Amino acid sequence: MTNLAKVQKGSFAFDPFVGTGSILLTAALRGAQTFGTDIDLRVLRGRNPNENIVSNFQQYGLPPPELVRSDNSIYHRHFRKHLPLFDAIVTDPPYGIRAGARKSGSRRGDGEVRPVLEEYRYDHVAQTRPYAVSDVMADLLNVAAMTLVMGGRLTYVIPSMLDFNEEEDLPRHDCLKVVSVCYQPLQTELGRRTVTMEKVKEYDDRKRDEYLEGTWVNGPQSAEKVANIRERLIEAAKKKPGYEEKAAWRKQKRKETKEAKKRAKLE
Repeated sequence: MTNLAKVQKGSFAFDPFVGTGSILLTAALRGAQTFGTDIDLRVLRGRNPNENIVSNFQQYGLPPPELVRSDNSIYHRHFRKHLPLFDAIVTDPPYGIRAGARKSGSRRGDGEVRPVLEEYRYDHVAQTRPYAVSDVMADLLNVAAMTLVMGGRLTYVIPSMLDFNEEEDLPRHDCLKVVSVCYQPLQTELGRRTVTMEKVKEYDDRKRDEYLEGTWVNGPQSAEKVANIRERLIEAAKKKPGYEEKAAWRKQKRKETKEAKKRAKLE
């Protein structure tokens, strides 16, 4: 991915869904200065001082990345956006196959967020709510168009099933052109595409709403093809012969593993 994004020595590379930092590690190995953000503060801090993103970089003798807890859906509220900044944005956005995407906000119906007292702020984990896949991609492309230097590249991974059409269903942005799409099959129904886009036009902040609305060529129909993939895979699996027996066997194995872990803790 970093190769597709043309990351090289001296590049400034950004991952807005940094997670454990594996993509930035690869960028740093190519000589880039690295910057990553994530909405989950616990991921950024890691398990302990010896098991975190920074310790991964130290193992390879690389300078640590700059890390900030922030929400990509409101990038413009976290950082200045009036000038291009990054040579490359390389990321693997959350699509909900293992864990769904999250953004800032309350899960309560009224959307109210209660203030946090000063003495609790250091260890406070901010409230989050579900982040629709359609919005994840619209915001990612918009942030890329806004913050990449001219000719800078965005490289990201998008999962898809057999009904996905690259010509109609890939998200688009008026300031970015598609350079390449590399498909990798993962199983019969599921695969993923590594998409590379290049900035070819200056971003106009007055057109922000227009850019976001034009992300999906076919609107919700295209967005739905990369949403709820876990549920769609389960539905496809249920149609195969022997599904019930395999599901029962897996359930029993999970139960046995859970009981074994309990016994190990008591010993």
